[in-house]
Amino acid sequence: MDLTVADVVAAMERLYPPGTAQPWDRVGLVAGDPDQPVRRVHLAVDPTLAVIEEARTAGADLLLTHHPLLLRGVHSVATTSAKGASVTALVVHDIALYVAHTNADVASPGVSDALAAACGLVEVEPLAIEEGQRLGRVGDLREPVGLAAFADRIVGALPAAGGGIRVSGDPTGTVRRVAVLGGAGDGNFADVRACGADVYVTADLRHHPALEAREEARGGTPYLIDAGHWASEWLWLPGLAEQLPRELGERGATVDFHVSTLVTDPWDFVVGARSVESAAHDTRPPQRKGLS
Repeated sequence: MDLTVADVVAAMERLYPPGTAQPWDRVGLVAGDPDQPVRRVHLAVDPTLAVIEEARTAGADLLLTHHPLLLRGVHSVATTSAKGASVTALVVHDIALYVAHTNADVASPGVSDALAAACGLVEVEPLAIEEGQRLGRVGDLREPVGLAAFADRIVGALPAAGGGIRVSGDPTGTVRRVAVLGGAGDGNFADVRACGADVYVTADLRHHPALEAREEARGGTPYLIDAGHWASEWLWLPGLAEQLPRELGERGATVDFHVSTLVTDPWDFVVGARSVESAAHDTRPPQRKGLS
């Protein structure tokens, strides 16, 4: 008997119960027939038009994404909008869409566990407990390392994106205890300070919250690393591609799982960023020549 969309949904909801998602979130089956047979599953962070086309080209019956397609209300799915074109493409090509978002963030193993593993952490525990859910992770490196060297390690573990990573702190500063939170994490600085982390690896750090956090640190720890939203959450996908077939049991062996190779980070390149060497010796703003 063929595996169906309903079978995969049931397995996903055992791994990532929808009830653990944030109240504002929109998780679960977004498009598709629960009785539809599934022979190939495509995994991605974002259900963009390019990812949907990649799934179609790969012959996928089901697209599993971390981010919702319809997080906010829409009043039309006409192809004149990107959302409408996405829904239409899914329906026309018989591709079901399932989303596991904040319920995958708090799961164990989940998004933050994958980021903690990429950082090389041991003795990992939750960064915080919010609404009864384990949010983020904190743990220790096996050996202390300098901040710049640790940032290089993170770059090597993450998928490459146009924005790279941003680092705040003394490049020679010692890092041993590390807090992580995949995706947007600038609402948890108090938890990071409370756990005694030397550095906080997360994403989407806005100017004012990040600046205030560094002011509170008086130039010391916790240092900050903005690893990029897409990259910090993509790390979860390869583990899901291994975990989901096991959860599906014997019939899971009949399904092909493919992790998207598309970069859906919205930034393509960076111009004029300071080097590690200049950051270590000069905290003054670099001088720029005026436009001619």
